[in-house]
Amino acid sequence: MTANHATVLIIGAGISGIGVACRLRREFPDRDFAILERRDAIGGTWDLFRYPGVRSDSDMFSFGYEFRPWDGLKVLADGASIRDYVTATAREYGVDEAIHHGLRVLAADWSSERQRWTVTALHEASGETRTWTCSFLVTCTGYYDYDRGHLPEFPGAQEFRGTRIHPQHWPEDFDHAGKKVVVIGSGATAVTLVPAMAGTAAHVTMLQRSPSYVFSVPSIDRIAAWQQRFLAAPLVHRMTRRRAIGAQRAVFKASRRFPRAVRRLLLAGVRRGVGPGVDMAHFSPRYAPWDERLCAVPDGDLFKVLREGRASVVTDTVETFTATGIRLASGRELEADVIVTATGLNLQALGGASISVDGEVRELHDGCTYKSVMLAGIPNLAWVFGYTNASWTLKVDLASGYLVRLLRHMDATGRTVAVPVGRATDATDAGVVDALSSGYVRRAKDIMPRQGRAFPWRMVMDYKHDRKVLLRDPIEDGVLRFSGPTAAARA
Repeated sequence: MTANHATVLIIGAGISGIGVACRLRREFPDRDFAILERRDAIGGTWDLFRYPGVRSDSDMFSFGYEFRPWDGLKVLADGASIRDYVTATAREYGVDEAIHHGLRVLAADWSSERQRWTVTALHEASGETRTWTCSFLVTCTGYYDYDRGHLPEFPGAQEFRGTRIHPQHWPEDFDHAGKKVVVIGSGATAVTLVPAMAGTAAHVTMLQRSPSYVFSVPSIDRIAAWQQRFLAAPLVHRMTRRRAIGAQRAVFKASRRFPRAVRRLLLAGVRRGVGPGVDMAHFSPRYAPWDERLCAVPDGDLFKVLREGRASVVTDTVETFTATGIRLASGRELEADVIVTATGLNLQALGGASISVDGEVRELHDGCTYKSVMLAGIPNLAWVFGYTNASWTLKVDLASGYLVRLLRHMDATGRTVAVPVGRATDATDAGVVDALSSGYVRRAKDIMPRQGRAFPWRMVMDYKHDRKVLLRDPIEDGVLRFSGPTAAARA
């Protein structure tokens, strides 16, 4: 079996993988790289999710790439627009030609003697196994299982005679017009689905076990629209992006420092949006703001359909599905033609692939991240993981910038291997995303890397801090160990 080779091999052609690839193409136009992508299209998450109303839950001015500004005025863009943006970015930089589609990566093994990775992938259409080697491996696989979403076991689920759908696997051209719909969930997916379906459904009910914080944002950035009348577009983008990043960070910090005050502000916004006819208990979580992600709704679209009676919220638990709907623990019956289980994601590390060093399997949970872009004890591997308390892509931009600096440093010094070396005492039992208490975060505790006691083994989730550490601090810090080529590598 012949192995293909690339100096840098990227796993994943979603928003992270394309961001890294475009940065490499810009900074190293002559360096060869390749991208392995399981799906037949670019976009990752934004190609997978096709449910009604699917959109970003972060503003597009910080969610778009720093090197290729988002050129619209929508604050929260729809999924198709984001997919087109990522695809157009790949084409603009020519990285679409480096993508090998239909390949599910099964395993990656580092050889210390040869100083290279061997990556095994399954071409799912043909069943063939294909092998790649590379000097540097970059994983951009996100953090959830694309094959199956999280679905609790609901009693009586098989008794339901209507249509049951998980948003991760939305049927193409499904028509919900005139039907009674129950959406189970209260997170970003649920608050997106309810107003999107309420336009044509007979009625939509959001059934939640517990409330989330929901707040309204303008659908259009009017400040940027006004500035574009007088200022050059690149300047407007820089100003808008800086403003968006600052606002994100200010809200997060205020939520941590003044949780009661932020809670009052959030609930006051909901009250203005839904009016007096909706019980505020449905929007009053038991936890503090930003213990879980806040749910943004453009122009209060969720509040509008609730106020108009086209949708409603029920806070209760499922006792059992019935032939015609759901019976709740309170005894109430919810009639439904369609039940949408917006119950979250199943977490998965590295897209399900295994990682080994010299044949010894390394579990991500056994180690810590280094500066949140590499993994302790694993050579020549970048692990790209975005922010959970801000726009995901902000961290992707920083991680790719650090990767460029690292590769340049290795070129300049003749080093061929870089590996973060830590002590066993550096690790704690906390996971890298334990700052949030969301269900999917709790389910990831035994999957994702652990936190260290202090930086660089601790994931800070702070853009200002990471910008300094990743883009300005010295590459050589005594923790990242370098070595030159071995005889086998030279051969």
